[in-house]
This record gives sequence, C-alpha cells and structure tokens, in this order.
Amino acid sequence: MKLAQYGWLLVIACALAGGAQAQTQYPNKTVRMIIPFPPGGGTDTLGRIMALKLGEVLGQQVVVDNRPGGGTNIGAEIAAKAPPDGYTVLMGNVSHAINVTLYSKLGYDLVKDFAPVSLLASTPNILVVHPSVPAKSVKELIAVAKARPGQLDFASSGSGSSAHLAGEMFSSMAGVKMSHIPYKGGGPAVIALVGGQCSVGFATTPSVITHVKSGRLRGLAVTSAQRSPSTPELPTVSEAGIAGYEAGTWYGFLVPAGTSKDIVARLHAESIKLLKLPDVRERIETAGFETIGNTPEQFGTYIRSEIEKWGKVVKASGARAD
Repeated sequence: MKLAQYGWLLVIACALAGGAQAQTQYPNKTVRMIIPFPPGGGTDTLGRIMALKLGEVLGQQVVVDNRPGGGTNIGAEIAAKAPPDGYTVLMGNVSHAINVTLYSKLGYDLVKDFAPVSLLASTPNILVVHPSVPAKSVKELIAVAKARPGQLDFASSGSGSSAHLAGEMFSSMAGVKMSHIPYKGGGPAVIALVGGQCSVGFATTPSVITHVKSGRLRGLAVTSAQRSPSTPELPTVSEAGIAGYEAGTWYGFLVPAGTSKDIVARLHAESIKLLKLPDVRERIETAGFETIGNTPEQFGTYIRSEIEKWGKVVKASGARAD
C-alpha cells in the first residue's frame, strides 16, 4: 500500500517538475510582434528596435508582423484573439485609447481583452508643413489657414490616430478649418507630405525628424507641453501661439488577456532591462523617442486614464470613424 502511495507521489512530483520546466522554457519558439501600422512610422521604428534586442535576450527570434488598417484596429483585433501563450505581443499606442470613443463598435475591448506589459516610450508630434506653404511659424500658419478656409490639407496616420486628433485639436483651438486626409500609417502620410500631396502634418517625431533636419519639411513646433530634446530649436505649439495646447504619442507592449502572470513578468522584466541598456537607449532617443518603462499595473492605470482623456477630445471635436 505504501509502495503504491509512493508511486503516485512520484508521478505527481514528476508532473509538477515537468510543468515547472515547461514554464521556465518560455519561449521555445518564435514570438510574433504585431505592429498595427505599415513600415516606416514611429510605431514600426520603435517596434523593430525592441524586437531585435528582445529576441536576443529571450533566446528566440521576435518577428515583426505589420498589420495596418482600420485605424490600428485590424492589428489589435488579431492580437486580442491570439492564444494567450506569450507568443503574440501587440505594440500598442495612443491610437488604441482614442479608438475606444472614436468607433461606436470595435472587435475587441482594450481593457478586458489585453494584459498590459509596460509603457515603453513616448514622443511629441511635430507640426510640419511642406516648404511650399508660406508659413514659418505657428501664427503664420494660422493666418494662411484663415485666409484659405478648408483649402489646407493635413495628413495623418489614420482616422483616430494621435496625428488626426492633434490636427483636430489645433483647428478647434486656433479657430481654423483644414481638411483631414487619413493614410494607412505614419510612413505613407510622411511620403505624402514630402511629396507635396498634403500641406500640413502633425507627425510623430521619429517619422519626420530626418526630413525636418534636411529641410524637406519645415518644422514649426512640437505638440508636447515642453520642448523636445530631439528638436530643442522648435517651440511648443502652446508657446508659439495656442496656449494650453498639448498632444503626443505613447507606445507600449500588450499581450492577450489570460496570458500567465509569469510570462507577463518575464516580458516586462526583459523590456525594462533593454530600455536601460546604453546602446538601446541611444538608438531609441536618437530616433526621437523618450524612454519610460513602468509596471504592468501602472500601464493599465495609464491606459484607462488615456481612454478618458481622449474620449473628451473626440466628443468635443465631433470626430467619428465608423
């Protein structure tokens, strides 16, 4: 009898040991990072920096999967419905918080269907104009827009993106009317701006900083509350003439809800370590981002506050994207 009991205990012990071993072996295959934008924009830039380094520390390749469209909702829905096993990570950004109010119906719930990992970085948008626009300051742009109501187009990375809402907020606070032209991501929007198909943009710093430095686009101001270390020569929109104006973009890792706490903790710990590495930090900040890094709990609280903040902006602007 005792031998039988010992036998069962041995079986249970082996099973528990096997489960623990399987847990410590994560990851044992390729991890997919869904980026809900096409290549070339700010989210894609940061995602590729993190994917390369995260793959090195995890010991498995992290493959970028660009899934643009639907104002970031296509990629987010794919991620939300993926198995909660740690092998699908979403590079979320402020657009997902905006979309909660902007769309009357979504195929996912940002709060219920995702587990936050960490807020990684943020960046101000830069108010840029094509060189053909006769404006070298925010006040001059407002004057041009008032003289040509509805004739100036402003490009964005999609309906509901931070660039879209930043433009709507600018128009409302400045008392001007500009036509919104949404593109399927920051990359295509910037191409249109550089090519002169659109006159104005509120693009993320990483997506336009090289064009501003080269003169292919004219930077007028940054949308953050303080000047950006990446472009210290540019004033904020607030100090340039629209007091109280502030907008920006944030980026963070999310995984499907139900992903084990151990896996979330592993992804969080490795991400924070990467943000502190001098070479990674330099690459991120040179691209125009400001590194952050916080806990899953803090990121969850931040997401809920962003939903509330941008919900007010969406309702005030009357913007809809159904």
